[in-house]
Amino acid sequence: MNWLTRLFGRGPNLTPAQKQRLDAWRRRPEVDPKVPFERSRYVVVDVETSGLNLAKDRLIAIGAIAVVGGRIALDDSLDIVLQQAEPSTKENVLIHGIGHGAQRAGVPPAEAMLAFLEYLGKSPLVAYHVAFDRTMIGRALDGHLDIGCRQRWVDLAYLAPALYPDLANRYRALDDWTRHFAIGNYARHSALADALATAELLLALRPRLKERRAESFRGMELLERERRMRAGAY
Repeated sequence: MNWLTRLFGRGPNLTPAQKQRLDAWRRRPEVDPKVPFERSRYVVVDVETSGLNLAKDRLIAIGAIAVVGGRIALDDSLDIVLQQAEPSTKENVLIHGIGHGAQRAGVPPAEAMLAFLEYLGKSPLVAYHVAFDRTMIGRALDGHLDIGCRQRWVDLAYLAPALYPDLANRYRALDDWTRHFAIGNYARHSALADALATAELLLALRPRLKERRAESFRGMELLERERRMRAGAY
């Protein structure tokens, strides 16, 4: 939200209880990115949206699952649909399967984003093609809570090729890597199902991370940066 909006007081209309919850989240301690993988909690995330336009389309759903102590924690997950005043097109629904009724009956956006922050805590985030997820989540946080998305992220779309350079020219999509590691996906284009597949990919990369002595979030960040530089993405 820009400074003019803040100046003229047209920001999100949060209840006192919601403001308290947001303040409580802000006070949570930051996470040390150098803590080893086996003592960390990472949140793997995927989103569904009304389209692919980063500037205009809306966040419809967030799916997230935690990797805790080097294991996928199925009981530590989030699957939430944001209430839409105007549901997305029928063509869009065919992609993610979240119908008009489910979109209208979703969680009010400010409440949904608060729930996401409370689930996330200050854990670092992992995704495949981070730019899209980070932008859509960031826009929703800014628009509904007036808070930016400043969490640390690692992008497996760069980390996987950094660890398997021999496959980098052939494997571009998440589906390519999941097929390579024989990772199933129970509902492709479901945010939670895609987050789970991405989490399994993260664990499949762990032996190579160990070989590279990069078994921490900071180690993964450095490998991603190295790959981005080689790919000319910086």
